[in-house]
Formats: sequence, C-alpha cells, structure tokens
Amino acid sequence: MTWAPKIVVEPRIERSRSLLFLSPMAGLAAGILLGAVGLEILGIRSGAAFLAILRAGFTGGPYSLSDTATKACPLILCALGCAVAFKAQLWNVGAEGQLLVGAWAATGIATFVVPAGAPSVLMLAAMAAAGAVAGAVWGAIPGLLRARFQTSEILTSLMLVYVAVHWNNYFIYSAWSDRGFQMTPLYPENAWLPRLGDLAGEAPAFSGMTLHAGFLAALVAAGWLWVLLKRTRFGFELHVSGLNIKTARHAGMPVKRNMVLAMALSGCMAGLAGMCEMSGVVHRLQENFSPGYGFTAILVAWLARLNPAAIVLVSLLLSGLLVGSKQIQPSGIAMMLQGVVLTSVVAADFFARFRIRFEPGVQEEA
Repeated sequence: MTWAPKIVVEPRIERSRSLLFLSPMAGLAAGILLGAVGLEILGIRSGAAFLAILRAGFTGGPYSLSDTATKACPLILCALGCAVAFKAQLWNVGAEGQLLVGAWAATGIATFVVPAGAPSVLMLAAMAAAGAVAGAVWGAIPGLLRARFQTSEILTSLMLVYVAVHWNNYFIYSAWSDRGFQMTPLYPENAWLPRLGDLAGEAPAFSGMTLHAGFLAALVAAGWLWVLLKRTRFGFELHVSGLNIKTARHAGMPVKRNMVLAMALSGCMAGLAGMCEMSGVVHRLQENFSPGYGFTAILVAWLARLNPAAIVLVSLLLSGLLVGSKQIQPSGIAMMLQGVVLTSVVAADFFARFRIRFEPGVQEEA
C-alpha cells in the first residue's frame, strides 16, 4: 500500500504590492546566483563574466547603452502589442509571425513601390504604414476566428508564425533574392531610419552609434498605448472583457468586435517592430534577422504586468542582458545564462501569485 499525496496549487487570496514588486528582483538575484554556480562548474570565473555582461550592456558608456536601446526597440513594440491582447484575455502568442510579415511588407515598399529618389519621409512613412497594416491583418485573423468560431487564438496565432516564416523564405530565397543570395537587395538609403551615428559630423561623440529613430517611435507608442488603455472607452471595454466576458456582454459592449480590434492592434505593433528592425538595423530582408523578439515579448509583457511604462523598462533590462551575454564564449553559455535568469524570474513571479499545499492523499494499492 502506498500514499499518494495531493499537490494543490491555489492563488494567494491576499497579494501585497510589495511582494509583487520585489518578486522579480528576487528572481533576478536567484538567477544570477544559479548562473554563477553554473559558470563556476564549467570552469568560467563568474565574477569576471558578469562584470563583462554589465559593462557591455549597461555601464560601458554611450556605445553600450546605444546597442542595448537598439535591441530593445522591437522588444518594446512587440510587448506593447502582446499587452493589448492580454488585457482582454486574448493570448496572442504569434507576435513573431506578425513581426515577420511587417518586415516583408516594409521590404516590398522599399524595394518595389516607392522610388529610390523619393523623399525619405515619404519612404519611411509608407514602409511604416505597410508594416503596421500587414501585422494588423496577420493578428486580426486569429481574432476573427476566435470571435466567429470560438477557435483558440493561441493555436491559430502560433501556427501563423510558421506560415509567416515560410512566406518570407519564399521571397528571400526566390522571388526577391539578390542575385541568388539568401537575402533581398539592400534598401536605398532613403529607406534607412536615421541613426545617432548619422549626426557624427556635427557631434563626433555619436560616431558609430547604432541607435535609430525607431526607438523614439517605440517610446511614443508606449505613451499612446497607456492613454488608450487607461483613458479611452475602448481600453475600458478591453479591461472589462478581460475580467469577465459575460459581464461585458451583459453591459452591451461589442465583445466580438473588440476581440478582432485588440488582436489587430496587437499585430499592428509587432508589424511596426518588423519595419523598424528592417529599416533601422538590417536594411534588407533576410532569414533569421529576429532572434525571437516576438516570443520574448510575451515574457516582457507578462513581467511588466501589461503596463506600457514597465514594458519599456523590462525591455531595456532584458536587452542589456542579451547584448552583454555576447561577451561570453562559446555562445551556448550566453543562452544558458539567459535561460536561467528568465526562468528564475518567472518562478519568483509564480510563487508571488500562487502557493503550493500538500494534502494527505488517498491510500492506493501498490
């Protein structure tokens, strides 16, 4: 005869603000400690490794901050998009695909639609509009299927990521390939977002800095989204729908329409992220230009509690970790550290929101 104890996971009835605020810090500290232990086991001096990460991502002067902010730009925009959908309890996990089709649409505009001699403002505006619309359409599809047929938006948005990958690859390897290479032709210079490095003639201190105007656009988007969610009827309706969809329906709110709009707006943000990455960093469409910004953004939005201002902060912190981790070789060590830190932060947040109890189990036959 054996006893099978019952494990019960239940939400904490009282969750203090201090606990929710301190849990990510505790998770970060635990992740750093575990990562240090792992580095020492592998024969790497953990103190020197973490100092190198800190220096490369945050304290290494303007260049390190520029690289961190550049990496944060697509994370901020994708996480803002995720926050819109999550606010209404719509689980858009396909921001990566929406980012990819946004990059594809922006490339089409820069390469084939707007002439190379057009004013830069016109070119960039057209690319941004195309990227945002393409991402919105890609996001609206799961929203429409959820509203019309109650199809899981988790499955449909995730499957559309793989459709977007192969869609882009067709154009990268075939239709738009640059002389058979695995990339499209380089954009004309009027399709490049302005960088700080472009001001080196007037301000030599900016020479070589990679930060581009897309970061400013991400900050503006964060402010606009805060107003939308906190100060508009649409934001209120999303909040109510997220709390209780039956209540929203009973109050006469257009729940189905808001589902589609929320998913479309979510995809719009991710599509704009794709355009900014293309125009500000890569300057051509190529495979694997995104290291998974759309998937990482899910975690960013969650850790930031769907708060646009906190999303900016979390994105910068995570981007600094991504930039700094490149200083550690081989590259697999950097990925291990990132995984340990992120897992620890997620675990700390879980224990801040839930508790685990063990109840006596039922006696069973061995």
